Order: sequence, then structure tokens, then C-alpha cells
Amino acid sequence: MSIARHIDHSLLHPTLTDEQIRQGCRLARRLEVASVCVQPAAVPLAAEELAGSPVAVGTVVGFPQGAHATATKVYEAELACRQGATELDMVIHIGKALSGHWDYVAQDIREVVQAAHAREALVKVIFENDFLPSDEIKIRLCRICEEAGADYVKTSTGFGFVKQPDGHYAYRGATEHDVQLMRAHCSPRVKVKAAGGIRTYEQARRFVQLGAERIGASATETIVAQEAQQRG
Repeated sequence: MSIARHIDHSLLHPTLTDEQIRQGCRLARRLEVASVCVQPAAVPLAAEELAGSPVAVGTVVGFPQGAHATATKVYEAELACRQGATELDMVIHIGKALSGHWDYVAQDIREVVQAAHAREALVKVIFENDFLPSDEIKIRLCRICEEAGADYVKTSTGFGFVKQPDGHYAYRGATEHDVQLMRAHCSPRVKVKAAGGIRTYEQARRFVQLGAERIGASATETIVAQEAQQRG
């Protein structure tokens, strides 16, 4: 399978204009990626551009911090589905997870999953691993997502910059360790999406080898071109 069919083409930067989103959707259509992932307000535009193509329309819920009220996330999910989205990438309530309020985290995910599945949409649950200090938390989130009926677990938003001791902000995004950990602690029913900092074909290919079914990337054109070069 071409690497393109694993890619969710990310169109999430807040500065993107309507024309840039249209161009991104046209690129996604030409390359036949798995989906585009746009900001919620861009769902109708993406649905228009991708109508009749094999590329799914995806959007984000509770993005990027995850701290929206559950009712807000549910409404966001329902509206996105009505407007044409068939894949939703939701962010967990990170603060609640770090507080150990697992019932809240589970219910938050469950309600979005139920709203999406009622409209035949997939849900990918974003952990934002840069903010999580231990594998134990990630493993528990995998189990919660499984029980809640999520379709995917996902490493990162691409925007989870962490303040360092010297005051600057740094970001790792997807790591091989996290993808392997998440794959090992979900059943085959729940898939894994790697996202954040994936900019080359070799990175994307490696994550697929480690068990990621989807790759979130904005450098899609570069990744696909590099694959074509390698295949000659």
C-alpha cells in the first residue's frame, strides 16, 4: 500500500486561509491520501472540495488543549458530522488525566464516541503524550479508549509544546516508543495514529512498521515524493 493511504493530511494551522485549505484538499485528492484533517469551521469547505473522492473529511474536537466541557465536545462532534465530517480527532481532558480523575476522562471520551458512532463517524482519541509523564498513564488511557469504543488512539496534536526549564518551548510529537506502547496495549480493534513532527518518508514508513495505521502530517507532498524516489 502506498504511504499516501496511511496519511491524514493536516490542515490545522490557525493562519490557513480558505484558499490554502482548498489547495490542501486538492493536493489530498490528487495524492489520494486517507483523509484531510481541518479545523471545525473548515468542514463544509473540505466536504465541498472532496465530494466524490476517496479522501475522507476529518476534523478536530476539543482542539488543541482538550479542556472543553464534555457537552461542548459532543456538540462540536455532532455539528461536524452534520456538515460532512466522517472522522473526528478528539483531545482528552489532559488536566483531568493528570489529576487521576479517570471516570471523568472515560465519560468524556465515551460521550463523543457515542455521538460520532450514531452518525457513522470514526473517533481518534489524542493523548498529547508530551504532557504525560509516565507510560502508566498512557497505558491506562489505552484501556479507557478501548472500553469507550474509540476507533483509534493517537499520540499528539502537533501543537503540544512544553515549557522547558530555561523558558523555551519544545515539542517531540510522535515517538517510536509511544507508538509501540500504544499498539501493545490496545486490542487489534483499536488502531494507532502517529502524529506530530513526521516530515519524511522514512519516519512515516517506520511508524507504519511499528503498527501505526494512520500518520498525521502536513508534509504530505514531501513524504509521498520521497517514497516515489525510493521506489524509482
